[in-house]
Amino acid sequence: MGSTRLLRLAASGSLVALILLCLAWELWLAPLRPGGSYIALKALPLVFFLTGIIKGSRRAYQASSMLILAYFAEGVTRGWSDKGMSQTLALVEVVLSVIFFGAVVAYARLTRGAASPPSR
Repeated sequence: MGSTRLLRLAASGSLVALILLCLAWELWLAPLRPGGSYIALKALPLVFFLTGIIKGSRRAYQASSMLILAYFAEGVTRGWSDKGMSQTLALVEVVLSVIFFGAVVAYARLTRGAASPPSR
């Protein structure tokens, strides 16, 4: 298996897992309000990048590398301040966002020669 294929698999898998985590966290597992809340919509920006990540669009990888930092920051903040199940879910969010970030940055670096001409 090639390195770009492995990175695409890691990025796609961690992104899908992060989307599912955001939905499950805010709707069923440990919502801020009983019965769920609109905070589950935080998964929506991730969904917009899903097709591009699965297809290997370099632009999607670059843009999502900036977006994922917000999810990392939320995970760190809630991992520090929350208790119980919410704290555990926050730590999982941190791990998934780090895996995703590492995979998309590495993929963007490996594919940069194919997408742009060499600079002078």
